[in-house]
Amino acid sequence: MPVKQMTGTEREENAGSRGEPHRKGTLYGVGVGPGDPELMTLKAVRLIRENEVIALPGEIPEKTAAYRIAVQAVPELAEKELIPILFPMTMDRAEQQKEHERGAEKLKRLLDTGRNVVFLTLGDPSIYSTFSYVQQLVEADGYPAEMVSGVPSFCAAAAALDTPLAAWTEPLHVIPAAHRLREPLDQPGTYVLMKSGSRMKEVKDLLRKTGHTAKMVQNCGMPGEKKYRSLEEIPDDAGYFSLILARRSN
Repeated sequence: MPVKQMTGTEREENAGSRGEPHRKGTLYGVGVGPGDPELMTLKAVRLIRENEVIALPGEIPEKTAAYRIAVQAVPELAEKELIPILFPMTMDRAEQQKEHERGAEKLKRLLDTGRNVVFLTLGDPSIYSTFSYVQQLVEADGYPAEMVSGVPSFCAAAAALDTPLAAWTEPLHVIPAAHRLREPLDQPGTYVLMKSGSRMKEVKDLLRKTGHTAKMVQNCGMPGEKKYRSLEEIPDDAGYFSLILARRSN
């Protein structure tokens, strides 16, 4: 006779009756790509569909960029349990740490119910991602966590500009420009300057000083995407989602 498959709830109840430890849910950091919902991976789409608890980095989940991207590929996301995780826009490390700990505690309470939590993040969760902060805290307390790769913004920007990032033996340098404006930029290859928008004029001045040509994509894959193919075209008031690809002039 065929063996009856138990539901997740039945398995947990049986485990409890045998004195086995309660199963904790898994925290998934899922990259939704840079903006175009068609660039979301099949795995990202599957995890959103299979799980009911979705965390997003922001005060109002439905207004976050990650939500707006993902809901286009997975409309049923609108019916999920959406959990806001706050990340303050501050350089105060102590305040940042407090918010990270609050976010991790909220996630652990959800994981303690045995449910998985899918944390949506822009681009790839391994690259300057808010997810990495809470992941470390959650894992330190014994909860399982996994990263699920997404298309990085600089790969999508290079494709939008029909520009290779690196060829043959060329290196690729990824710099958080707004925080590293004293970098000499003196190495061969391509520089990816992320987080440039808030200090664009200073970034442009640095590139001129170091003799670089530059291209930029603003809002890559999102409504209002704009491409700039020279340093002179790039506006000083470019928005937050602005990414520069720079090379030393020949």
